Amino acid sequence: MSQQSKIALVTGGSRGLGKNMALSIARKGLDVVLTYNSKKESALETIAEIEQLGQKAIALQLNTADIKSFDSFFELLEQDLSVKFGNHKINYLVNNAGIGINTPFTETTEEDFDTLFNIHFKGVYFFTQKALNILEDDGGIINISTGLARFSRPGYSAYASMKGAIEVLTRYQAKELGARGIRSNAIAPGAIATDFGGGIVRDNEEVNKITASTIPLGRVGLPDDIGGVVAFLCTDDARWVNAQRIEVSGGQNI
Repeated sequence: MSQQSKIALVTGGSRGLGKNMALSIARKGLDVVLTYNSKKESALETIAEIEQLGQKAIALQLNTADIKSFDSFFELLEQDLSVKFGNHKINYLVNNAGIGINTPFTETTEEDFDTLFNIHFKGVYFFTQKALNILEDDGGIINISTGLARFSRPGYSAYASMKGAIEVLTRYQAKELGARGIRSNAIAPGAIATDFGGGIVRDNEEVNKITASTIPLGRVGLPDDIGGVVAFLCTDDARWVNAQRIEVSGGQNI
């Protein structure tokens, strides 16, 4: 009888970077739980692609800003884990779900700030806290930060501040969860050509060109540049990588 596959939970795994992460993790031989906020069809397409790779997968709806929904989410997840995987636990949590709001500091509203705070920091903080009940010892947490926490671009003061908080949280998680053998690391992507932030890096030729000029490797990033690094952290090859901020930006603004 073959050994049971480990399981990774990827929030926001239906499209963009999250989809690439989910597929890359599946290629490492892990089963995948992914969440989607509104794009169920995209989530089901990703599930089908993972199953074509020979791994099991399920998709569940989740709004990471709605903290009151987390208890019912995890109840449903435990049921589905049991039915689909014959398991009640996950091994890795990838906190990827997010949105981008590009607004000058002087024009950022309290509503914009609270939206970003709830999705990118408060939601991640308490979702991870609740996930610890089903996260196996010797597992891992991968938080998604941004290159913008190191270098600054006008318009991202609130977004990048939340990600800076995530990087500090990552170190505290590593410190406090180490007794369970749980590692916590942050991945910080640079500029990536996806639909994030309205697809500005992907679809605006001028922005793409200007951004590429800040990257020593001469191009903007692609989802394929990120997913494999996250997948690496979901393996035993990364067992001694802990409390790290790993920037995956091609050396942007170095």
